[in-house]
Amino acid sequence: MSQPKAENKRSRRRRKGKAPGAKVDQFWGDPAQLPPPPETVRITKDPAAVIRSIGRAPLSGHEVIAEHYFEAVCQRAVALASALAAAGELIDPDEL
Repeated sequence: MSQPKAENKRSRRRRKGKAPGAKVDQFWGDPAQLPPPPETVRITKDPAAVIRSIGRAPLSGHEVIAEHYFEAVCQRAVALASALAAAGELIDPDEL
């Protein structure tokens, strides 16, 4: 059985996406103009402090659960950022 035409067109578009030998730095510009990376990164002990500082979410009847999810998202973001910083050798991995 053959595939529908719409899928064939999409497949062709994906294959056309990258030109062979295309330089990645053409998109990003000149790496020499980038500022130097920071020496170290500090990891916060309280990821949701900013969210709590603006008060409860205006979600009538759902304030408590919203606060829980906001805090969970902040904690996850800090965990991922910490892992990236450790991979980039911006922090001591033992600090995680």
